[in-house]
Amino acid sequence: MAKRWSWDGCGRSTLAAGCLALLLAGCSLPLPQPEGPSLPATGGNTGTSAAPLALLPATIEGSSAGAAAPPVTVYFVLVDDGGRQGVRFGCNDSLVGSARTGSTGDARLKAAIGALLGEEQQPGGMYNALGGHRLKFLSGSFDGTTVTVYLAGHLKPGGTCDLSRIEAQLTQTALQAVGAVRADIYINGETLADYLKLEQVRGR
Repeated sequence: MAKRWSWDGCGRSTLAAGCLALLLAGCSLPLPQPEGPSLPATGGNTGTSAAPLALLPATIEGSSAGAAAPPVTVYFVLVDDGGRQGVRFGCNDSLVGSARTGSTGDARLKAAIGALLGEEQQPGGMYNALGGHRLKFLSGSFDGTTVTVYLAGHLKPGGTCDLSRIEAQLTQTALQAVGAVRADIYINGETLADYLKLEQVRGR
């Protein structure tokens, strides 16, 4: 039986029986190891994003990373870097992982997404397309394969290039936090893809 986790914005969690033994041991998940430098094409109407060929490890150490719990990797953008310091995607940008204060077990997803939504200014010239917006983490779940994230609030992309940045940052951060292979992300009940398309139309 595949294990299933779910948790809300307050950190309350429920685990299926298949995870009971892991719960007693802390139910923590190891970060996946990199296997290659590719990032998949994103987009579509399903709201589901496939995992990259490699889940990138943190390459830049964040100032808030702590030793009390395994850190989470949060993804930011090096604009027009062309893949020199990360994985090239979108508008010739690079996606770069950065370690942030983490947690164990079912709290890892909330910690990772919370760090992404809560940080605007980044060290090393990194850009956060989600910084400065009024988005909050509502809940999330992981069924052993797919991670699902529910967000609420308002997101205003800073231009066409921000659409791919937002999708890549959210998707890769969610995947890495729990070791998922697919991600379903919703904003105000809409799939991420549909929400971004609507914002693109509004911005014209």
